[in-house]
Parts: sequence; structure tokens; C-alpha cells
Amino acid sequence: MTTTAANPDLLGTLLTRLTGDEKHAPSAYSTLDVLWVLYDRVLRVTPDTVDEPDRDRFLLSKGHGPAGYYAVLAAKGFIPVDWLDDLGGPRSPLGHHPDRVLIPGVEIGTGSLGHGLGLGVGTALGLRAQGFDARTFVLLGDAELDEGSNHEAIAYAAAARLDKLTAIVIDNQSSTHGWPGGIASRFPSWTASTVDGRDHEAIEIALRQRDRDRPHVVVAAVEKKG
Repeated sequence: MTTTAANPDLLGTLLTRLTGDEKHAPSAYSTLDVLWVLYDRVLRVTPDTVDEPDRDRFLLSKGHGPAGYYAVLAAKGFIPVDWLDDLGGPRSPLGHHPDRVLIPGVEIGTGSLGHGLGLGVGTALGLRAQGFDARTFVLLGDAELDEGSNHEAIAYAAAARLDKLTAIVIDNQSSTHGWPGGIASRFPSWTASTVDGRDHEAIEIALRQRDRDRPHVVVAAVEKKG
């Protein structure tokens, strides 16, 4: 397997190897910094521990943003770099949505938007029931919050006091509907941080924040889509 060194400057180069409209470039670039910080500084998972039961879990709910995810997985050694040259090909393991059966380190297969946070709630519940100290992170897009299923997951996570669950919302102002008080106000009874989605230090601090009684949401604001 050919892998890169863990160098964030290489991410842009890796991302350019993924081509075609299915790359969804705005979604890919909007997530890149958050994904890098998450995998480089925060998540307790490596290519050697992807099957360990007490590993941290990352769930990509933002289904149109896998290109950035693939670039980070390649940079960190989860997948070979040359896989990036064949996105969505008939024999490629890299589909337009990540496939947990085909790609090492991928926890869920995504499709219709709005499923990821509910799956994250279930994952966090399962880890807690087994007595693991593992954390669960779910990455969503701001427009994805228009899906009602997310609000059921938000309410249940707060009621269940899932303190090891963190939702990350990429805010590139692509949501159809506004929300009084901003995105963080959609997460009542959660703790919340709003950060510059390009500031690695601020992202890390926000991702590491944890209340012993409540789930946490990080709103990462990036440049407006388009």
C-alpha cells in the first residue's frame, strides 16, 4: 500500500486526483479542514485499529462530501493513494457514497441525507451499553438539518444524555430554511461551539470539548457555497 505522510499540505493535491462532477467539489472542500483535524488530532483510530471495539467512531452523514473524506483517509494511510484516481469507476472501491464493506475505516454507508445522526445516536448508545469510553462523531451539512429525522435524533440524544456524542455541522450557508438564533439553536439541551471552519486550533478545541452530561455540537462556518 502506498500512503502519504501525515501532512495537511498534501490534502489539496490528493483531492485534485479525484475528478468528475460526482466529486461535489464545494462539499469536499468545505469539509476538508474539519476532517483533517478530526483524524490527525482527535479521533482514537488508526489503520491498525479500525476493528478494535473500543475505537472512536466517525460517521459521515454529509453524503455529498466523500471526496474530502477519501483524501484524508488516503493521507492517513487507511486506503492506498492510487485509489483516488478512480472515483466511482466500475471496479473502484470508492463510490459516490462511502461503502463500509469496501473501504477500511468507514463506519457506515450513506445515501439519503438525514440518516447519519440517528445512526450516531444508536452507535453512542451501543458503545455506552458495552462500557466503552469511545466517542462518536457525526459530520452533517447545514442543509441536511432540514430533514426532520435529525431533530428526532437531536431530541433523543439530549434526553439520553449521550455525552460522548458530538455532531459537527458544516455551515456554508446552503440551507434552504433559516433558523432563529442560528444553527446551534437547533440543538436544544446540547452544549455548542461555533468556530471558523478553517482554523485548525479552534476546530481542535471545539472537538475536544465535552460535557459529562450532554451531547455536543460543533458548528464549523466556512465560505458561502458558490
